[in-house]
Amino acid sequence: MTDVLRYTAFSDDPAGGNPAGVVLDAAGLDEAAMLKIAAELDYSETAFLTAPPEGLDGAPGRAFTVRYFSPKAEVPFCGHATVATAVALGERIGPGELVLATRAGTVPVSVTREDGAGGLRATLTSVEPHTEDLDPADLAEALAALDWPAADLDPAFPPRIAYAGARHLVLGAATRARLADLAYDFDRLEALMQRLDLTTVQLVFRAGPAEFHVRNPFPVGGVVEDPATGAAAAAFGAYAREIGLVPDAAVLTLHQGADMGRPGVLTVELRSGDSRVRVGGAGALIP
Repeated sequence: MTDVLRYTAFSDDPAGGNPAGVVLDAAGLDEAAMLKIAAELDYSETAFLTAPPEGLDGAPGRAFTVRYFSPKAEVPFCGHATVATAVALGERIGPGELVLATRAGTVPVSVTREDGAGGLRATLTSVEPHTEDLDPADLAEALAALDWPAADLDPAFPPRIAYAGARHLVLGAATRARLADLAYDFDRLEALMQRLDLTTVQLVFRAGPAEFHVRNPFPVGGVVEDPATGAAAAAFGAYAREIGLVPDAAVLTLHQGADMGRPGVLTVELRSGDSRVRVGGAGALIP
C-alpha cells in the first residue's frame, strides 16, 4: 500500500494554499502507477520521491529524485509540490538543506522553522530561467480563449513566455476586477497550451511596487485553476526582472488563491548577480 501524504503549500492553514500529494517512497512505482495515484488524488500535482541519481550533491539522506504528475500527465517541475514535499521531509528529518533532482534540473531547497517554534517554511531555488517573445497570433488566440478584450491587458506587462523549470504564458490584467472574472474556454486554452508546451497561464495584477495578485489556469493538468503556483512564481520573477518591472534585487509578494477560496502567499526573491529565482512559502499537513 503506497502511503500518499497530503500537504498544502504557500499557506500554514490546511484550508488555504495549494494542496499536493506527496509520496516519500515511490521506489516500487512505475510511471503508470504514479499517474494513477495522481489522478485518483485529483490535486493539481503529486510529487514522487526516489533515491537520488549518482553524483547528485547533497548530504546523505537529504538528496532525492522527484517526479511530478498532474491528474493527466507528468510535468517537468512543480513549485508547490516541491514546497509541500520539503515541509513533509522537514517534519521527518528536520529543517536544513535538501537537493532535488527534477526533470528540469537540480533544485536546492532550504527548510527553516518560522519564528523559533513555529511551522516550517521551504524556499526553492529555480533552475536557470529565461523568457521568450510571444507570436501575436498566439496572443490573440489566448485572449479569445480567456474571453479577454485586448484593452483589458496592462501595457506594462508585455505578453511573453517565461521559464524557470516549466513554461508559463505571462499576461498582465489592467484591473483587479479583470483578474477576478475568470471564465475561459477550457478546451480552446488547453489546445493552445499543448501547442506552445505551456504548463499554466500566469495572469497578473500589480497591486503595488512589489505586490501582485496572480491566477493560473491549468487545463493541461486537468484542473480549471491552480490555487498557488510556485513554478509560475519563479518564472514571473525572472520575467519581471528582465523587463525592468522590478529591480535586480527584490523581494516580491504574490497573492494567489483568494478568488478560489484558498488564499496563499508566495515570496519571490531576486538577488543581484544570480539569475536564478527563489520562491518560498509555508506548508501544512492536510488532516
